[in-house]
Amino acid sequence: MYVHGDNLAQKEAHKTKYLDKDSRKYLIEIRKEYDKWRKANEKLKGPYIENSKDDIKILRERVKLFSEYKDFIDQQKYAEKFDSRSNLHSSVLEEFIYYIFRDLVYKFSKSALLGKAHAFKDIFFDSASFTEMINTPNARIEIKDHDFVIGVNIETNMQVSGSKKEQKAILQIPAVAIECKTYLDKTMLEGSSTAAEQLKMKNPNGIYIVVSEWLKLTSQVNLGKYKVDQVYVLRKQKNTDREFRYLDDYVKNPIHADVIEHLYNTVRTHLTSDWEKGVEFGLQKGYLL
Repeated sequence: MYVHGDNLAQKEAHKTKYLDKDSRKYLIEIRKEYDKWRKANEKLKGPYIENSKDDIKILRERVKLFSEYKDFIDQQKYAEKFDSRSNLHSSVLEEFIYYIFRDLVYKFSKSALLGKAHAFKDIFFDSASFTEMINTPNARIEIKDHDFVIGVNIETNMQVSGSKKEQKAILQIPAVAIECKTYLDKTMLEGSSTAAEQLKMKNPNGIYIVVSEWLKLTSQVNLGKYKVDQVYVLRKQKNTDREFRYLDDYVKNPIHADVIEHLYNTVRTHLTSDWEKGVEFGLQKGYLL
Protein backbone atom coordinates (compact mmCIF):
# COMPACT_ATOMS: atom_id res chain seq x y z
CA MET A 1 0.00 0.00 0.00
CA TYR A 2 2.63 2.52 1.07
CA VAL A 3 4.90 1.61 -1.80
CA HIS A 4 6.90 4.85 -1.71
CA GLY A 5 7.27 4.73 2.06
CA ASP A 6 8.46 1.12 1.82
CA ASN A 7 11.00 2.12 -0.85
CA LEU A 8 12.29 4.89 1.40
CA ALA A 9 12.52 2.54 4.40
CA GLN A 10 14.53 0.03 2.38
CA LYS A 11 17.06 2.71 1.52
CA GLU A 12 17.27 3.86 5.12
CA ALA A 13 17.97 0.29 6.29
CA HIS A 14 20.25 -0.80 3.45
CA LYS A 15 23.49 -2.35 4.75
CA THR A 16 25.77 -1.60 1.79
CA LYS A 17 24.23 1.28 -0.19
CA TYR A 18 23.23 4.86 0.65
CA LEU A 19 25.79 5.04 3.46
CA ASP A 20 27.68 8.15 2.30
CA LYS A 21 27.17 11.48 4.02
CA ASP A 22 24.97 13.04 1.31
CA SER A 23 22.72 9.97 1.02
CA ARG A 24 22.11 9.87 4.77
CA LYS A 25 21.42 13.61 4.86
CA TYR A 26 19.02 13.46 1.89
CA LEU A 27 17.16 10.45 3.27
CA ILE A 28 16.57 12.28 6.55
CA GLU A 29 15.24 15.30 4.65
CA ILE A 30 12.99 13.15 2.46
CA ARG A 31 11.72 11.14 5.43
CA LYS A 32 10.61 14.32 7.19
CA GLU A 33 8.58 15.52 4.20
CA TYR A 34 7.24 12.05 3.40
CA ASP A 35 5.88 11.58 6.91
CA LYS A 36 4.08 14.92 6.63
CA TRP A 37 2.61 13.94 3.25
CA ARG A 38 1.44 10.55 4.45
CA LYS A 39 -0.03 11.92 7.68
CA ALA A 40 -1.97 14.62 5.79
CA ASN A 41 -3.39 12.05 3.35
CA GLU A 42 -4.41 9.67 6.12
CA LYS A 43 -6.13 12.47 7.98
CA LEU A 44 -8.04 13.50 4.85
CA LYS A 45 -11.06 11.23 4.26
CA GLY A 46 -12.82 10.40 0.98
CA PRO A 47 -14.08 10.45 -1.62
CA TYR A 48 -16.37 7.46 -1.13
CA ILE A 49 -18.82 5.37 -3.17
CA GLU A 50 -21.63 7.93 -3.05
CA ASN A 51 -21.27 11.15 -5.01
CA SER A 52 -20.79 14.11 -2.70
CA LYS A 53 -20.46 17.85 -3.13
CA ASP A 54 -17.15 17.55 -1.28
CA ASP A 55 -15.58 15.09 -3.74
CA ILE A 56 -13.87 17.69 -5.92
CA LYS A 57 -12.62 19.60 -2.88
CA ILE A 58 -11.12 16.43 -1.38
CA LEU A 59 -9.49 15.35 -4.64
CA ARG A 60 -8.02 18.80 -5.20
CA GLU A 61 -6.57 18.77 -1.70
CA ARG A 62 -4.94 15.40 -2.40
CA VAL A 63 -3.55 16.79 -5.66
CA LYS A 64 -2.17 19.81 -3.79
CA LEU A 65 -0.46 17.58 -1.23
CA PHE A 66 0.94 15.34 -3.99
CA SER A 67 2.21 18.30 -6.02
CA GLU A 68 3.99 19.82 -3.03
CA TYR A 69 5.71 16.57 -2.10
CA LYS A 70 6.53 15.70 -5.71
CA ASP A 71 8.11 19.12 -6.28
CA PHE A 72 10.18 18.60 -3.15
CA ILE A 73 11.49 15.14 -4.00
CA ASP A 74 12.06 16.06 -7.66
CA GLN A 75 14.76 18.55 -6.70
CA GLN A 76 17.91 18.08 -8.76
CA LYS A 77 20.07 16.97 -5.83
CA TYR A 78 17.71 14.12 -4.99
CA ALA A 79 17.21 13.12 -8.62
CA GLU A 80 20.96 12.86 -9.17
CA LYS A 81 21.62 10.95 -5.95
CA PHE A 82 18.75 8.47 -6.38
CA ASP A 83 18.48 7.55 -10.06
CA SER A 84 15.49 6.01 -11.87
CA ARG A 85 16.64 2.46 -11.07
CA SER A 86 16.04 3.11 -7.38
CA ASN A 87 12.32 3.75 -8.03
CA LEU A 88 12.27 6.37 -5.28
CA HIS A 89 10.72 9.06 -7.47
CA SER A 90 8.46 6.85 -9.58
CA SER A 91 6.93 5.20 -6.50
CA VAL A 92 5.48 8.54 -5.33
CA LEU A 93 2.83 8.40 -8.05
CA GLU A 94 1.90 4.83 -7.10
CA GLU A 95 1.32 5.80 -3.47
CA PHE A 96 -0.66 8.86 -4.54
CA ILE A 97 -3.00 6.61 -6.54
CA TYR A 98 -3.51 4.52 -3.39
CA TYR A 99 -4.58 7.58 -1.39
CA ILE A 100 -7.09 8.57 -4.08
CA PHE A 101 -8.92 5.23 -4.09
CA ARG A 102 -8.35 3.90 -0.56
CA ASP A 103 -11.56 5.14 1.04
CA LEU A 104 -13.68 4.28 -2.01
CA VAL A 105 -12.46 0.67 -2.22
CA TYR A 106 -12.52 -0.07 1.51
CA LYS A 107 -16.17 1.02 1.63
CA PHE A 108 -16.85 -2.03 -0.54
CA SER A 109 -14.71 -4.35 1.59
CA LYS A 110 -11.69 -4.14 3.86
CA SER A 111 -10.46 -7.39 2.30
CA ALA A 112 -10.37 -5.97 -1.24
CA LEU A 113 -7.09 -6.15 -3.12
CA LEU A 114 -5.61 -2.65 -3.25
CA GLY A 115 -2.12 -1.60 -4.36
CA LYS A 116 0.76 -3.42 -6.04
CA ALA A 117 -0.18 -6.93 -7.15
CA HIS A 118 1.15 -10.11 -8.72
CA ALA A 119 -2.06 -10.55 -10.69
CA PHE A 120 -3.27 -13.75 -12.28
CA LYS A 121 -2.30 -13.97 -15.95
CA ASP A 122 -2.73 -17.57 -17.03
CA ILE A 123 -2.74 -21.19 -15.89
CA PHE A 124 -1.50 -24.40 -17.45
CA PHE A 125 -1.00 -27.98 -16.27
CA ASP A 126 2.43 -29.56 -16.47
CA SER A 127 2.70 -33.13 -15.21
CA ALA A 128 5.89 -35.14 -15.64
CA SER A 129 3.93 -38.31 -16.42
CA PHE A 130 0.42 -39.70 -16.61
CA THR A 131 0.93 -41.32 -13.20
CA GLU A 132 1.65 -37.89 -11.75
CA MET A 133 -1.22 -36.34 -13.72
CA ILE A 134 -3.83 -38.59 -12.11
CA ASN A 135 -2.53 -37.82 -8.62
CA THR A 136 -1.94 -34.09 -8.50
CA PRO A 137 -3.04 -31.10 -10.63
CA ASN A 138 0.50 -29.76 -11.21
CA ALA A 139 -0.96 -26.39 -12.05
CA ARG A 140 1.47 -23.68 -13.12
CA ILE A 141 0.12 -20.20 -12.56
CA GLU A 142 1.56 -17.29 -14.52
CA ILE A 143 1.40 -13.86 -12.93
CA LYS A 144 1.79 -10.28 -14.13
CA ASP A 145 3.07 -7.51 -11.88
CA HIS A 146 0.93 -4.37 -11.88
CA ASP A 147 1.79 -1.03 -10.26
CA PHE A 148 -1.69 -0.65 -8.81
CA VAL A 149 -4.69 -2.95 -8.70
CA ILE A 150 -8.21 -2.78 -7.34
CA GLY A 151 -9.57 -6.30 -7.18
CA VAL A 152 -9.89 -9.48 -5.13
CA ASN A 153 -7.82 -12.39 -3.86
CA ILE A 154 -9.42 -15.69 -4.84
CA GLU A 155 -8.33 -18.72 -2.85
CA THR A 156 -8.35 -21.91 -4.92
CA ASN A 157 -8.05 -25.53 -3.92
CA MET A 158 -7.47 -27.88 -6.86
CA GLN A 159 -7.69 -31.62 -6.58
CA VAL A 160 -7.72 -34.43 -9.12
CA SER A 161 -10.91 -36.47 -8.80
CA GLY A 162 -10.26 -39.50 -6.63
CA SER A 163 -6.92 -38.19 -5.32
CA LYS A 164 -6.19 -36.91 -1.83
CA LYS A 165 -3.44 -34.53 -2.95
CA GLU A 166 -4.42 -30.87 -3.04
CA GLN A 167 -2.83 -27.82 -4.62
CA LYS A 168 -3.71 -24.48 -3.11
CA ALA A 169 -3.16 -21.07 -4.68
CA ILE A 170 -4.29 -17.48 -4.31
CA LEU A 171 -5.23 -15.73 -7.55
CA GLN A 172 -5.15 -11.94 -7.58
CA ILE A 173 -7.87 -10.78 -9.99
CA PRO A 174 -7.99 -7.08 -11.00
CA ALA A 175 -11.22 -5.19 -11.59
CA VAL A 176 -9.02 -2.17 -12.30
CA ALA A 177 -5.31 -2.21 -13.17
CA ILE A 178 -3.37 1.04 -13.31
CA GLU A 179 0.12 1.37 -14.77
CA CYS A 180 2.06 4.36 -13.39
CA LYS A 181 4.70 6.08 -15.54
CA THR A 182 6.90 9.14 -15.22
CA TYR A 183 6.50 9.46 -18.98
CA LEU A 184 4.79 7.30 -21.60
CA ASP A 185 6.44 6.42 -24.90
CA LYS A 186 5.35 4.13 -27.72
CA THR A 187 7.20 1.07 -26.44
CA MET A 188 5.63 1.47 -23.00
CA LEU A 189 2.18 1.92 -24.53
CA GLU A 190 2.61 -1.25 -26.59
CA GLY A 191 3.56 -3.15 -23.44
CA SER A 192 0.57 -1.76 -21.57
CA SER A 193 -1.72 -2.70 -24.45
CA THR A 194 -0.50 -6.30 -24.35
CA ALA A 195 -1.01 -6.43 -20.58
CA ALA A 196 -4.52 -5.00 -20.97
CA GLU A 197 -5.43 -7.61 -23.56
CA GLN A 198 -4.14 -10.43 -21.34
CA LEU A 199 -6.07 -9.08 -18.35
CA LYS A 200 -9.36 -8.93 -20.27
CA MET A 201 -8.96 -12.45 -21.66
CA LYS A 202 -9.23 -13.77 -18.10
CA ASN A 203 -11.50 -11.09 -16.64
CA PRO A 204 -13.62 -9.34 -19.30
CA ASN A 205 -14.99 -7.04 -16.60
CA GLY A 206 -11.54 -5.60 -15.89
CA ILE A 207 -10.31 -2.24 -17.13
CA TYR A 208 -6.72 -1.14 -17.72
CA ILE A 209 -5.56 2.45 -17.30
CA VAL A 210 -2.22 4.17 -17.80
CA VAL A 211 -1.34 7.22 -15.70
CA SER A 212 1.77 9.24 -16.53
CA GLU A 213 3.17 12.63 -15.66
CA TRP A 214 4.48 13.41 -19.14
CA LEU A 215 3.82 12.10 -22.65
CA LYS A 216 6.41 10.98 -25.19
CA LEU A 217 4.16 10.11 -28.15
CA THR A 218 3.88 11.77 -31.55
CA SER A 219 0.72 12.47 -33.52
CA GLN A 220 1.68 9.56 -35.82
CA VAL A 221 0.68 7.08 -33.11
CA ASN A 222 -2.73 5.48 -33.73
CA LEU A 223 -4.22 5.31 -30.24
CA GLY A 224 -7.24 3.38 -31.52
CA LYS A 225 -5.27 0.16 -31.98
CA TYR A 226 -4.23 -0.13 -28.35
CA LYS A 227 -6.26 -2.13 -25.82
CA VAL A 228 -5.93 0.18 -22.84
CA ASP A 229 -9.15 1.82 -21.65
CA GLN A 230 -7.68 5.24 -20.97
CA VAL A 231 -4.39 7.14 -20.81
CA TYR A 232 -4.04 10.06 -18.39
CA VAL A 233 -1.25 12.63 -18.70
CA LEU A 234 -1.26 14.48 -15.39
CA ARG A 235 0.79 17.50 -16.50
CA LYS A 236 -0.81 17.79 -19.96
CA GLN A 237 2.73 18.17 -21.25
CA LYS A 238 5.18 16.46 -23.59
CA ASN A 239 8.18 14.78 -22.02
CA THR A 240 11.50 16.54 -21.62
CA ASP A 241 14.60 14.60 -20.62
CA ARG A 242 15.32 14.99 -16.94
CA GLU A 243 18.53 17.00 -17.35
CA PHE A 244 16.62 19.70 -19.24
CA ARG A 245 13.98 20.02 -16.54
CA TYR A 246 16.48 21.79 -14.32
CA LEU A 247 17.33 24.53 -16.79
CA ASP A 248 16.28 28.02 -15.74
CA ASP A 249 14.00 28.48 -18.75
CA TYR A 250 12.12 25.18 -18.39
CA VAL A 251 8.47 25.54 -17.46
CA LYS A 252 7.06 22.48 -15.74
CA ASN A 253 3.30 22.20 -15.87
CA PRO A 254 1.51 21.45 -12.59
CA ILE A 255 -0.42 18.27 -11.84
CA HIS A 256 -3.89 19.07 -13.18
CA ALA A 257 -6.69 18.35 -10.74
CA ASP A 258 -9.30 17.94 -13.48
CA VAL A 259 -7.34 14.97 -14.88
CA ILE A 260 -7.37 13.31 -11.46
CA GLU A 261 -11.10 14.01 -11.12
CA HIS A 262 -11.74 12.29 -14.46
CA LEU A 263 -9.58 9.32 -13.40
CA TYR A 264 -11.44 8.99 -10.11
CA ASN A 265 -14.88 9.21 -11.70
CA THR A 266 -13.92 6.68 -14.39
CA VAL A 267 -12.87 4.13 -11.77
CA ARG A 268 -15.78 4.83 -9.43
CA THR A 269 -18.29 4.51 -12.27
CA HIS A 270 -16.77 1.18 -13.27
CA LEU A 271 -16.81 -0.18 -9.72
CA THR A 272 -20.41 0.87 -9.09
CA SER A 273 -21.84 -0.15 -12.50
CA ASP A 274 -23.76 -3.29 -13.42
CA TRP A 275 -21.38 -5.61 -15.27
CA GLU A 276 -24.00 -8.06 -16.47
CA LYS A 277 -23.31 -9.18 -20.03
CA GLY A 278 -22.75 -12.31 -22.05
CA VAL A 279 -24.62 -14.40 -24.60
CA GLU A 280 -27.85 -14.96 -22.66
CA PHE A 281 -28.08 -11.35 -21.51
CA GLY A 282 -27.34 -10.06 -25.02
CA LEU A 283 -29.83 -12.43 -26.61
CA GLN A 284 -32.65 -10.78 -24.66
CA LYS A 285 -31.77 -7.46 -26.30
CA GLY A 286 -30.93 -8.83 -29.74
CA TYR A 287 -27.33 -7.54 -29.73
CA LEU A 288 -24.48 -9.18 -27.92
CA LEU A 289 -21.71 -6.59 -27.51
